[in-house]
Amino acid sequence: MRQVFRSCQQAGFTLIELMITVAIVGILASIAYPSYTDYVKRAQIPSATGELSQMRNRMERYYQDNRTYANGAGCGAAASTVDHFAVACVTSNGGQGYTITATGNGPMANFIYTIDQNNAKTSQTKFGSTTQTSTTCWLTKAGSSC
Repeated sequence: MRQVFRSCQQAGFTLIELMITVAIVGILASIAYPSYTDYVKRAQIPSATGELSQMRNRMERYYQDNRTYANGAGCGAAASTVDHFAVACVTSNGGQGYTITATGNGPMANFIYTIDQNNAKTSQTKFGSTTQTSTTCWLTKAGSSC
């Protein structure tokens, strides 16, 4: 009697195929992760700039009623915290001026936005390893300008 051998084919991946797949996923992740973190940071910025605008409105209403931005040693509008930003106010010029600053903390460290009584806006941002500053507007994304 003759024995007939059947060839058994194994299903699956070879080690080389698996290593190539892992390398490709690693390369894609190294490109995607920085973009994702910048996107997450960009999503936090509107809460800070919105709070600065609202606090500026409160300061202007306070000035209409009191003819000064100062309330004792502080500002006429209370400081606050929003998302990853601490918002603070400092008066100047004998209560006739102010500067409101939103300073980032945690993942938003190195982000600083300001506004004053003349609606002059400044910003400092750090997306990735690039730090940008502006003395005329609020920068909201990497590579943006006024």
